[in-house]
Amino acid sequence: MCRKTAVLKDQLFLAHDPGYDHVESPARLAAIYQALAREEEAAAYLFSDCEPASYADLAANHTAAHIERVAKTAGKQFDMLDPDTHTSPRSYDAAVLAAGAVITGLKLVASGQADNAAALIRPPGHHAEADQAKGFCLFNNIAIGARYGLKHLGMERIFILDWDLHHGNGTQHSFYDTDQVFYCSTHQYPHYPGTGSLKETGAGKGEGYTLNVPLPGGQGDQDFSRIMDELVAPVARQYRPDCLMISAGYDIHISDPLGGMAVTSAGFAYMTRIMVALAAELCEGRLVLALEGGYNLQGLAEGVLASLHEMTGTPGLSTGPHKTSSQTKRPLPALDAALQVAKKYWTF
Repeated sequence: MCRKTAVLKDQLFLAHDPGYDHVESPARLAAIYQALAREEEAAAYLFSDCEPASYADLAANHTAAHIERVAKTAGKQFDMLDPDTHTSPRSYDAAVLAAGAVITGLKLVASGQADNAAALIRPPGHHAEADQAKGFCLFNNIAIGARYGLKHLGMERIFILDWDLHHGNGTQHSFYDTDQVFYCSTHQYPHYPGTGSLKETGAGKGEGYTLNVPLPGGQGDQDFSRIMDELVAPVARQYRPDCLMISAGYDIHISDPLGGMAVTSAGFAYMTRIMVALAAELCEGRLVLALEGGYNLQGLAEGVLASLHEMTGTPGLSTGPHKTSSQTKRPLPALDAALQVAKKYWTF
């Protein structure tokens, strides 16, 4: 089955330049865009123009002081919002468009113009707090998008899976006390930014709607496939969201310079395949992917293409690992520990 996959991309995202030798460089998106430009790739997607987020869209997730601080970087050759988070003259414009691209993707899937959507954007977003830029992130793209979906698109429940190497502290904090957004994160731990322990499960109405899977490092395709099959899918089915979203970080790739994971393109294909299947089962296929990290250029481009092939229903060379049988499972204590926490709130 071929699905209509909207791809949101723009040259403005390459204009955000954190500076010489910064790992979150324009070359990241350039590698992806070059791969997409191949004739056989371009024909498979619905390319859509991105609309910038409005001030109200940003303010739904960020304080006025934070928005103003980022806006003041516009036109400046260099500014530092955080030790790791630097800006250039058009960084603010790129960040506003990145958040808007996620909203555009949600609009397209909500209206049926696309079956699913991928926002191939930068700067990334999941570390940005309500009042602070952090970890290469200026505004929290996926959180802004989710708030838009809840407020303007008739969505009542959104499930966010964050498979970036790093925990999405900003996204977790955005929805920690609500049951309208389920936030599930797999991440290397302890690692930057230091959040994402097992005990962080939400507060108030949100208790049980944050689920962290802190991993020690070294996990590969079969490990992540088990997490998808044994934890993510059962919880998503019980939550029954109106839309699925992915904070897609490709820094868990085996060749990534910042990480200690061992995922290949086949693993990214499998994880995406499960999310596509869940979206079809639970919410009429509505799935929006937002790019986060990924710093090995070849691994990043190949991983993104593997995800896109699954979203369109036309897999490429990588088909992903098959579900492991009980006889071949290797021990994964981190998954066992996360399941014990999840069992307090969900049935397995």
